[in-house]
Amino acid sequence: MTYLEKLSPWCIVRLLPNMQNQIVARFRRRSDAEAHLQVLRRLIPNVNFTLIFNVVLEQQNQTAVK
Repeated sequence: MTYLEKLSPWCIVRLLPNMQNQIVARFRRRSDAEAHLQVLRRLIPNVNFTLIFNVVLEQQNQTAVK
């Protein structure tokens, strides 16, 4: 995940068949994402969209101590 993507955690996701999804847009504020989601649902009523808060946790390299 790039730095720019980390700045915009609110995502509109298009739900696809077979448990797949596609991120359509990213936003910094939830209110902006909700407004855009309403527009998408009006323009494309037969497609399923959802709003998520996409947080990616940084993984630390941990070595096993024996």
